[in-house]
Amino acid sequence: MSQMSPDRVLLPLKTAALIVEAALAQARQLKLQPMTVAVLDAGGHLLAFQREDGSGILRPQIATGKAWGVLGMGAGGRTMAERAESHPVFYGALFAASEGRVFPVRGGVLVRDGDGRVLGSVGVSGDLPDRDEQCAIAGIEAARLLADAG
Repeated sequence: MSQMSPDRVLLPLKTAALIVEAALAQARQLKLQPMTVAVLDAGGHLLAFQREDGSGILRPQIATGKAWGVLGMGAGGRTMAERAESHPVFYGALFAASEGRVFPVRGGVLVRDGDGRVLGSVGVSGDLPDRDEQCAIAGIEAARLLADAG
């Protein structure tokens, strides 16, 4: 599913789109609130994005912030949430340094290949953080990649 050049690992658009579709399908199967899903490549660039009808106006920023934060910190949203609780001053500084782009909560999941390399990340927002995370994991696993929630 991934391609690798000598200097970087790529997450193809087709794979990113599959992750979004599968994450949204999981949300519909579970009858969750309207969801927003963002998939970023390893450099933090947006590859695929969908916002369901009725998803809140801040959900795009939250989903992208969850995905961007896990890339920047190299840990899933679950770990980031725990760290933010125990190190609030650091995470306050991180929030300021990232100009508000980091959301240290569940729902941000790293995408890894079979060798453990980070290919990108997924951020999901719309329901409770645990449910957002569940949808992100379902999307990544549907693409036959490894989900690292933290």
